[in-house]
Amino acid sequence: QVQYVESGGGLVQPGGSLRLSCAASGSIFSIYGMGWYRQTPGKQRELVAGITIAGTTNYADSVKGRFTISRDNAKNTVYLQMNSLKPEDTAVYYCNEVRLVIPLTPGKYDYWGQGTQVTVSS
Repeated sequence: QVQYVESGGGLVQPGGSLRLSCAASGSIFSIYGMGWYRQTPGKQRELVAGITIAGTTNYADSVKGRFTISRDNAKNTVYLQMNSLKPEDTAVYYCNEVRLVIPLTPGKYDYWGQGTQVTVSS
């Protein structure tokens, strides 16, 4: 049974930073590309960043230059450093596998963690 536990979200002012973490268990973490997705009420889940096993990264245009994804395969953990946050970044953030990193392509999965809420507001 795959489990993802996301953490690190919170309330931050515009222009601020947060670092999200996602601990994975029960999956073969070291052979899959991983990504960060986000979702706001009434909208589809959006893939914003992906990283291959070797560390190649790719980003959605909306976050490029502001977000950085990284992973520690030994710890089965993926991170998302978010800088210069904007109100439109407000969402629940989830991690999961990705179908492809280049081009950035989400997969369809039945299992998701609880997510971590990021709120950007003054």
